[in-house]
Amino acid sequence: MSVAFTKEGDLEATAADLPDRPISQHPNLVTPEGLSALEEALDAAQLAYRAAQQGDVSTDRTAMARATRDLRYYNARRASAQLTQPPETCDTVQFGCTVTFDREDGRRQTFRIVGEDEADPARGSVSWVSPVAQALLGKGEGDTAMVAGGEVEIVAIGA
Repeated sequence: MSVAFTKEGDLEATAADLPDRPISQHPNLVTPEGLSALEEALDAAQLAYRAAQQGDVSTDRTAMARATRDLRYYNARRASAQLTQPPETCDTVQFGCTVTFDREDGRRQTFRIVGEDEADPARGSVSWVSPVAQALLGKGEGDTAMVAGGEVEIVAIGA
């Protein structure tokens, strides 16, 4: 019976040794919406940390490790956040702009260029350091770029 407890304890100790979430080396540009989401995530991490502290840390080391890791991450990301207002008009693809482009296979895609923490391609936003954004930044309507090995043509840019 004591062996079972040792194994569970060993698994718990291993689970509690979580690596830090990676922090990008790029400037932490954020839109106003991204800054708000970052602050909400920091608040949630602080609440989770307080809840983990109030629990029995000796029996749930994973919760405390996760809460501590997330709190470190969101504190660092909030401290390094550089609020970047989207331009009022977008003549070229820039941070905060929405760009629509046509692919060679006939697909039309639209993405907003945002900060790393707020990027969600499934919801139509990509990080400004992503390969697709890097290929499009600085281009105007009618310009072409190479994205994922294929040529795309920019058909619209909006604020």
